[in-house]
Amino acid sequence: MDVEQVIDELYGVEPGEFVAARDVRAGEARSAEDPAAAKRIAALRRPTLAAWASNRFVRERPEEAERLLALGATLQEAHRLLDPATFREASGQQHKVIAAEVRTTAALAEEAGHPLSASVQQEVEQLFRAVLADPEIAAEWSTARLSKPPEAPVGFGAITPEALPPRPESPEPPDRRAREAAKKAAEKAAAEAALRDEELRAAKTRADEADARVAHLEEELRQAKSDRKEARAAATRAATEAREAHAKADGA
Repeated sequence: MDVEQVIDELYGVEPGEFVAARDVRAGEARSAEDPAAAKRIAALRRPTLAAWASNRFVRERPEEAERLLALGATLQEAHRLLDPATFREASGQQHKVIAAEVRTTAALAEEAGHPLSASVQQEVEQLFRAVLADPEIAAEWSTARLSKPPEAPVGFGAITPEALPPRPESPEPPDRRAREAAKKAAEKAAAEAALRDEELRAAKTRADEADARVAHLEEELRQAKSDRKEARAAATRAATEAREAHAKADGA
């Protein structure tokens, strides 16, 4: 049994189906006399709704997930180098990017039949901020196997470009090409987030229009069924009256 493949499959199922699916696969491992695999599978934790939604985002929007990881790497590097200019530039993009990705995640979850409450969306936002700030969390998140968001807020905290310690008077200037690449990556991520927002709005508009058409057709179908019922009743009465009329004619 390929345990890694099984784990990937399990963290892709619907939240309410996870436990049953996990127990079935653990049972299969035991039947195959693979106790190590059975133990590992049985120990898997059911993902919270926020973690499941985040996992779905990673699976369904891999390119956007990669851009979020790239933005996180830019922020982490700027923070490490105490580079206020790059940090300020990337920080200005992260709020737009996170807001857009949270909306995308909520839309994907609703599409799957699991709308996210405001509090769950807040958990997703906290998770995305942790992904930007912590490379270990980012690495785990990118596997789409999270069972829960970080227990405590993780991020750059109160450190801002203005609050960064002063740099040495004769600092080693950061590589210009790296800074330009980081800036372009952040700008591209923000532009992509704006594009996804527009696509999301257009998709919602199409969905609303489709709902309206469905409602109209359902009403027409209901009316047609009612008309059919009345027509059949009228036909039955007419047939009865015709038989009675024939019977009277035959008797005469």
